[in-house]
Amino acid sequence: MPLTEHASAGQSNEQETSANSPSSSPSRKAERKTSFQTVSLEEINRLYDPSDTEKVDFDRDISTPGQFPYTRGIHATGYRGRLWTMRQFAGFGTPEETNGRFKYLLKEGQTGLSVAYDLPALMGYDADSLLSEGEVGKCGVAVSSLADMEVLFDGIPLEDVTVSQTINAPASVFLAMYLVVAEKQGADWKKISGTLQNDILKEYIAQKEWIYPIRSAMKLVIDTFEFCTQHVPRYNPISVSGYHIREAGATALQELAFTLRDGIEYVEWGVRAGLDLERFVPRISFFFNAHNDFFEEVAKYRAARRIWARVMRDRFGAANERTMQMRFHTQTAGVSLTVQQPLNNIIRVAIQALAGVLGGTQSLHTDAYDEALSLPTDRAALIALRTQQIIAEETGVANTVDPLGGSYFVEALTNKMEEGALDYFERIDAMGGMVDAAEKGFPQREIQESAYQYQKAFERGDQTIVGVNKYAMENEPQQVPTLVIDESVRHRQVERLENTRARRDQGAVSRTLDALRKAAQRGDNTMPATIDAVREYATLGEICSALRDIYGIYEEPAI
Repeated sequence: MPLTEHASAGQSNEQETSANSPSSSPSRKAERKTSFQTVSLEEINRLYDPSDTEKVDFDRDISTPGQFPYTRGIHATGYRGRLWTMRQFAGFGTPEETNGRFKYLLKEGQTGLSVAYDLPALMGYDADSLLSEGEVGKCGVAVSSLADMEVLFDGIPLEDVTVSQTINAPASVFLAMYLVVAEKQGADWKKISGTLQNDILKEYIAQKEWIYPIRSAMKLVIDTFEFCTQHVPRYNPISVSGYHIREAGATALQELAFTLRDGIEYVEWGVRAGLDLERFVPRISFFFNAHNDFFEEVAKYRAARRIWARVMRDRFGAANERTMQMRFHTQTAGVSLTVQQPLNNIIRVAIQALAGVLGGTQSLHTDAYDEALSLPTDRAALIALRTQQIIAEETGVANTVDPLGGSYFVEALTNKMEEGALDYFERIDAMGGMVDAAEKGFPQREIQESAYQYQKAFERGDQTIVGVNKYAMENEPQQVPTLVIDESVRHRQVERLENTRARRDQGAVSRTLDALRKAAQRGDNTMPATIDAVREYATLGEICSALRDIYGIYEEPAI
């Protein structure tokens, strides 16, 4: 049934005329601006009516929650059955300090953990590497070996708590560490649930934290798919991440298109490796940004579910509904936070989080208001968590499923998002896929251009940031307290690293690293050899170096 059939049949001819046509538009003098745009610089009409959704068929395009194409959500009961997971991102300093933050947040009602690792860990270096100087523990927790991981999760039962790990280039090593810690706790791997970010494509496209050439890195990702499907069936071995693409300057549409096309690329590589589509794809999760333009974000999430469902059915022949259902985590937009008038960030985060909820996210992180200044303090992190809890418990938005469904504006935006994403798919497919497109620098150039156009709009005053280019204050109130990570963290981490090396069986470490090199050279699944090396307390840097010996390193082409 077309959506427009639900409109009143008794409209006058004047009402039936599109409110967006010149004859029905008010004079420009009646409007505040000559042009109204989203934060992605997309034009917004004065009014939306049935003419904007005349091509929308309710059964085909919208349907009911829990039904294909899942535009309105993958669960029939929405949040009436279960609230989203409140998974605050945390990680700083030493493993002891981050373990304390984890326990503090869990005590205050957080329902899942999310680990931020420091820059050396993200790049595959140990804390004592010369390349790690000045960065240990600064942007996340410092982890160099299984010994650090044991401290990080001390007293946290991994069989009972879901943990998301934000790690990409060395993701397989961190999965191995996580599983060995769980093993030492006596946990059953088949009962462990959680998520590994492991999205290496977005590193080459946006975040720029890579180690190996793209195709070798993709092989490591597929190794984790295969291993988890066989041994850790409740675990999500990847979180395909649009968040960092958006933070790099992409529009909402580009975030949607590049993220989903990355997901398609992973599915294609998995299928080519002989994996069962209906077994590994249901464990692929996604991770989106929640930016300031409320309705644009809601439409993005709704379009994402619909596109994914149709692609899985029509492009890959999926029959299992779990394979067609997109599950995603949302994080509020770090790039939107301002140093100026930082308390304004509390309001920004609340609105962004509300968009994620009304868009049907399964999991949510709310940024702390002080994150433009430093890693969050305990107090700022608590306010961020309380923001989610107030949305869940006080606003009433979780009482009905997809309350914005059927809105002319939202449905028109959802359609526009879908059409734009499919256009990008065609262009990327014509290049040979996302790996080829990334090697050619296509998504990188698109994001750079969007970031440039937004900056120009901001400088012209067409885009407003309250407290920065409008409503700025000459004498701002005293700055808020910030969390400071000093160089003592590196000294403590290096000391533990030296003690770990002194205690371990060096011969066993050498044998396991040699076995890892041989597995990589043969093209075998590298996860078993990586786990063996981790059990012997081989360090992150040593394991990544062994793989560099076989794969080499990536050098980005000039764009």
